[in-house]
Amino acid sequence: MERQIETLFGAIVRRHREESGISQEDFADRAGIHRTYQSSIERGKVQVSIGIAQKLATALGIPLSHLWSELEAELSAESKGKSTKAKRR
Repeated sequence: MERQIETLFGAIVRRHREESGISQEDFADRAGIHRTYQSSIERGKVQVSIGIAQKLATALGIPLSHLWSELEAELSAESKGKSTKAKRR
């Protein structure tokens, strides 16, 4: 079953945040957004603007293009029915 792009994007952001050892609250502060909004992003409950996506990438210390590349790979794998990194937990 294909997941929505919001869910995939949120999973990618969460994975990077957790790999960096940053709490959700600290990450939200770094990104300049509210913690509950950050939670909604990671759960795929909201669509983020490009501006927010840039803030998230900056807070993660990675280029926005890196997030987009991962998202594209996830979407491609989903359409081919392959397991992806963002699915792992």
